[in-house]
Amino acid sequence: MTTFSRRAFGLAVGGLVAASMFGAATRASATEDLSKVVLRVGDQTGATRAKLEAAGLLKDVPYQIQWSVYPAAVNLHEALKADAADIGSAADSPTVSAIAGGSKIKVVANFSNGGLGSSLIVPAGSSIKSIGDLKGKTISPTTRGSVAHYLVLGVLKKAGLTPSDVKLAFLTPTDASAAFQAGSIDAWGTWGVYLARTVGSLKATELIDGVGINTGNGILSATDSALADPRKVAAIADFADRVERGYQWSRENKNAYIDFYAKFTKQDKDTVESLYPSEAAYQRTPVDDALAASLQNVFETWKEAGVLTGSLNLSEYVYRGLPTD
Repeated sequence: MTTFSRRAFGLAVGGLVAASMFGAATRASATEDLSKVVLRVGDQTGATRAKLEAAGLLKDVPYQIQWSVYPAAVNLHEALKADAADIGSAADSPTVSAIAGGSKIKVVANFSNGGLGSSLIVPAGSSIKSIGDLKGKTISPTTRGSVAHYLVLGVLKKAGLTPSDVKLAFLTPTDASAAFQAGSIDAWGTWGVYLARTVGSLKATELIDGVGINTGNGILSATDSALADPRKVAAIADFADRVERGYQWSRENKNAYIDFYAKFTKQDKDTVESLYPSEAAYQRTPVDDALAASLQNVFETWKEAGVLTGSLNLSEYVYRGLPTD
């Protein structure tokens, strides 16, 4: 497919997308002004919107964005499956779980930081000093099928343990946070804002991060119904570009990012700065065969763990036609 700038909207973009994807019969509808498009964006914890606003990247959007906020990826993917949102970002683990669960979505963009950003943490002063000490302990991987669940499975395997060697307590992020504070779980697999707040407020210790276990892939998914509309495809392409520029802003404006994220998470700047490398490492990667193979590996890992069953060809869920610069 011919590629072109995501910033070139209006008649030209609409016509090109329509002609290449849907034929001349739909060209007329594709050429409508993008100001009539409402893109429904699912946002985990509201972090994406907050960062894009801090970076000044929501000032010139040529379409309307309808935001909805969800506490975790599982909730976001429920919204996508119910067609209550058009697009949303989540790690590859819950994305694959959602697809296996029948969600009619496609992977349209990916951003990776190599596995940073998710960690297994223990309380300050915990007797757990190494991953081998996890045997017999109660661990919350947060929600089943989440990136933290994937991390916990990988950590146990790395320690020569199996899930039967520990007690897994699947909890929502909020409930897991409360359980961690109350001392009713010994370790917690978590990410993002929850990680920042717990390390900052409770001085929790990172036992191990996701590097070498998790891919660090942050998948932007879109519903099949949204991708059937060439005008929304153009809007999705623009939104993905803004997300990419948001990561660029973080890399080029460390102090501004730390100021923003400290305020957003209500944590001190020293805590946020310690987590900054996971944000600064994000880069956009191609949506190609390599990504499809990585997603397939996630699926096979879930099957091995008994989380998912059956067969699935993830290559069929990788949308390669999103316009890029």
